[in-house]
Amino acid sequence: MSIREIRQSGSHPYVFGRYHEPVARVAPGETVAIYTEDAFEGRITGPDTLPSQVLGKYLNPQTGPIYVEGAEPGDTLVVDIIDVEPTRDWAVSCLVPYFGGLTSTTMTRTLQDPLPELVWIYRRQPDGTWRYGDRFAVEPRPFMGTIGTAPDLEALSALTPHMHGGNMDCPEVTKGNAVHLPVNVPGAYFSTGDCHVAQGEGEACGVALEISGKVTVRFDLIKNHPIQWPRIVSPTEIMTVGSARPLEDAGRIALGEMVDWLQAEHGYDKWDAYQVVSQTAKLSIANLVDTYYTVVAKIDRRYTKA
Repeated sequence: MSIREIRQSGSHPYVFGRYHEPVARVAPGETVAIYTEDAFEGRITGPDTLPSQVLGKYLNPQTGPIYVEGAEPGDTLVVDIIDVEPTRDWAVSCLVPYFGGLTSTTMTRTLQDPLPELVWIYRRQPDGTWRYGDRFAVEPRPFMGTIGTAPDLEALSALTPHMHGGNMDCPEVTKGNAVHLPVNVPGAYFSTGDCHVAQGEGEACGVALEISGKVTVRFDLIKNHPIQWPRIVSPTEIMTVGSARPLEDAGRIALGEMVDWLQAEHGYDKWDAYQVVSQTAKLSIANLVDTYYTVVAKIDRRYTKA
């Protein structure tokens, strides 16, 4: 059976919101292949194309919004990720002035000089690794950096992770996992982009191995099932995602959401759920560089009914 392909028609949106005309409509249960541009819309192609010379004001072009038939506020949109595939044989990383986890930024102002502008081009090797020159190679772990639905009223930058999902930079948004997203507007208005070949937890410099990609997903709906923050389900774990500043507040959101999930759907009372989270949860930092920081809480599925 052929899978419908969805490509962006016209210019890419750089926001998550309800105000762009949908590029496609899909039905629950439908599987589609979505093509995405890299975070720089393909503008950085080599060491001589410096970010300050080729980038505009906005990053993370999205493919979308995609209208999901039957999705209504108060539902949960389930996005089963069947595959994430790079669509070219090279990926780019770089240092952007006043951006990243170890430099002065617009959100954390100092008198520090900007980082130097440097560009790394990684090329796919016959053994499957992605190599920068003769210095080092990285094992591929493809995932989608941005994925989300439209917020209720406002439009949020595609650089921003929040309750709708967005630029969470979670490596767990990958093949074999399902992302659960809140539906805030009729049709959900789903978008995705910012494909990464690989990324360390925290995305220290703010730029992963950025690449154009093809993500194959199947959409489903859990009707009348409101959630506040994104969730991720893998074959072995359930995960909750929080995005905020300071970092500890992102962690509190993720942990609190896990307590609520265990209580609401897995048979725990509130304080037993808190105890299970306290004694078994794992925390990872997905991003430490964006407008809000993102933390993922994980619980082994043996502690759930699933």
